Amino acid sequence: MTRPFRDRREAGRLLAQHLGQYANRSDVIVLALPRGGVPVGYEIAAALHAPLDLFLVRKLGVPGQEELAMGAIAMGGVRVLNEEVVRSLRMPSKVINTVAEREQRELERRACLYRGNRPPLDVSGRTVILVDDGLATGATMRAAILALKQLGPASLVMAVPTGSRETCEAFNPLVDEVLCLCTPEPFQAVGLWYEDFSQTTDREVQQLLAKAQEHARQG
Repeated sequence: MTRPFRDRREAGRLLAQHLGQYANRSDVIVLALPRGGVPVGYEIAAALHAPLDLFLVRKLGVPGQEELAMGAIAMGGVRVLNEEVVRSLRMPSKVINTVAEREQRELERRACLYRGNRPPLDVSGRTVILVDDGLATGATMRAAILALKQLGPASLVMAVPTGSRETCEAFNPLVDEVLCLCTPEPFQAVGLWYEDFSQTTDREVQQLLAKAQEHARQG
């Protein structure tokens, strides 16, 4: 099977080729979903000469089937539930709340680890390019978009290297532009379409953010 992307960094460079209209614009910022979206977002931000920041969001996995998303939480106290999954599994509110509380603690840990005392970039009135390494159920991205909209961006672009056609198209009503380079069918899983889909580490996230900040300071 031919995989269209060598790794996340290459996927970001390929995405950036389709985002040229956003290059060298003072109103554009790139927000990446950690951890896997950060190497993708780094390459996009570098190519567009745009600032890079994180947008923290956590999937709510079904207990015992953690890869199955029953929803997600994001910065700003946003919680999005996959009603179909919750209904089909008859998931009690108590269980959902327990998982959400655990993931909220992890979200706060990552915010401290990755950002320290640095405040998040102000997205109000800006054009935001929201990036991840791919879309499976889309629950995490949906939570991020709903949270971001509460912060008042002027325009919101969702950019991912790969996802199922159905999932990518479902985002058309939610954002101003959807860019999804590769929509193979059957899709099955994001990692299938990368030669190297090894886990992005906390250290790599920190290093890429530091490099992006250094580039921003150098102008």
